[in-house]
Amino acid sequence: MAILDVSIVNVAAPTMRADLGASGSGLQLVISGYTIAYAMLLITGARLGGLLGYRRLFLIGLVVFTAASLMCGLAPSTALLIAFRLLQGAGAALMVPQVLSLIQITFEGASRARALGVYATVISVAAVVGQVLGGLLVTADLFGTSWRPVFLVNVPIGLVLLVAGARLLPSAHVPREHGLDLPGLVTLSLAVSLLVVPLVLGHEEDWPLWGWISMGASAVAFAAFLLVERRARHPLVPGRLIRTPGMVAAASGIFLVMAAYGGYLFSMALHLQGGLGDSPLRAGCLFIPAAGAFGLTSLNWKRLPARLHRPMIVAAAVLTAAGQLALAAALAGGGHGEPLLEISFAVIGTGMAGTFSPLMAVALAQVAPSDAADASGLTAMMLQLGQVVGVAAFGTLFLSLTPSAHAITVTVLGLAATSLAAGLCALPLLRRRVPAP
Repeated sequence: MAILDVSIVNVAAPTMRADLGASGSGLQLVISGYTIAYAMLLITGARLGGLLGYRRLFLIGLVVFTAASLMCGLAPSTALLIAFRLLQGAGAALMVPQVLSLIQITFEGASRARALGVYATVISVAAVVGQVLGGLLVTADLFGTSWRPVFLVNVPIGLVLLVAGARLLPSAHVPREHGLDLPGLVTLSLAVSLLVVPLVLGHEEDWPLWGWISMGASAVAFAAFLLVERRARHPLVPGRLIRTPGMVAAASGIFLVMAAYGGYLFSMALHLQGGLGDSPLRAGCLFIPAAGAFGLTSLNWKRLPARLHRPMIVAAAVLTAAGQLALAAALAGGGHGEPLLEISFAVIGTGMAGTFSPLMAVALAQVAPSDAADASGLTAMMLQLGQVVGVAAFGTLFLSLTPSAHAITVTVLGLAATSLAAGLCALPLLRRRVPAP
């Protein structure tokens, strides 16, 4: 549900904009507000799971997420919808890290890599279900409710999962003595907010001076966070976790892959529905090749010989960029450019999975069970924060260039550059001292 709630809203975004009279920045905050709260609280949610129990925190997060979904579906204005999306993101931040923590303490070695492959496949299934289900629900306009069912659909699912989770989730738990790092949480949240908010609002406000000052201040806030962490008794990101072989390279690569992913979904949804006039359903269905390829690759990359796993990460990043260049060529003529559009979508999905899934395995391969919660929080935060920055940066780029016919082409070229940067981040993983996933 947490991943689905990003993609399902992407498809419904143009309808919400028309129904609520939302500005471009307001629309981006509806989408990014969820992932901002989600990303900022993930490490804290993971730490709370280590302190209080993974199953308990999963169920608490599920209650918050489900209740917030109901409020989003009933929201009468853009401002309230943004507020409820922030609450929904907080619920997801309590819920999602517990999944990775349970995988880490339950599985080891090859079985852990397989479990993480299934985890990545679930992400891709959620992406395609979100795109198609969003299109179906918006097109159906059930009882004249327009976009609202894209949030309300979470309510019955959440209630069923509460009952099932209480009965079926394992109670396995590695107790932690670490407390919460509130100064670290505050400074990190401030740093990210100072960066993301002007990126989201800059286009609509014609890039005011305060936006540039805010982005400059974000660098100072990030430096303050590093100082706070060095002196913290229970830092959000323990030093030994950062020193884990391959962790920094893998986490950086995950951030860039997900930035490209978030920007790709957001800008393409706006272009297909706004620029090309597709219905939400048709726009959603066009993403099926990408999500299907992502899922198949996530499930099967381990079948390759182990010696190819690390080089595959870099090769897959290059493949993603090639798919994005093909997409730019397909869209350059002003139409859909079919069938090159669907082919490029499938190539992009294959490349992103071949980069993301092994990077996740590398990031968690050498983490001790006692550090499972912190590692889950860090990797999940980089995943979600990447999406926030991707939606903000590439959404701003696309909206700034619209209505130019080249808006989507330039945006996709930027996505290709980001994918190549993810491959560069993965180059240190080719060293033999970094364990293979």
